Amino acid sequence: MTSIRISRPDDGERAIEIWRHAIDATHHFLTPEDRQAIDAMVCDFLPQVPLWLAVDANDYPLAFMFIDNGHMDALFVDSAYRGMGIGAMLVRHGLALHPSMTTDVNEQNLQASDFYEKMGFKRTGCSALDGQGRPYPLIHLKYGSF
Repeated sequence: MTSIRISRPDDGERAIEIWRHAIDATHHFLTPEDRQAIDAMVCDFLPQVPLWLAVDANDYPLAFMFIDNGHMDALFVDSAYRGMGIGAMLVRHGLALHPSMTTDVNEQNLQASDFYEKMGFKRTGCSALDGQGRPYPLIHLKYGSF
């Protein structure tokens, strides 16, 4: 049985591990240098913010989501647990809290953009660069009608 809870301070290391597993499985487009630089930022950031965690029956985190002011900044599922509906469960939880939730997805991550569109998100625009000014185009998405 999977449930959702807010993160605790001792979840930071596992959140970073989830992020690394997910990135290694889905973000092959990152250069090694960018992957390393982003990893350093994530290690500083993730343990400091409140995350929604999907946990198993033993309270072991399988995935996480970070929402800031109705914008889902992060959704990552450990690669060992992909395809089990855990990401969709977290997104539904986020939508219950923020019915007009927005998110961004890397254009090169076709699996993610397909996932969000199947969940009911619509494209609202795009950017040539990611949030840190790197050459990884973003697709901007919003849930529901607008």
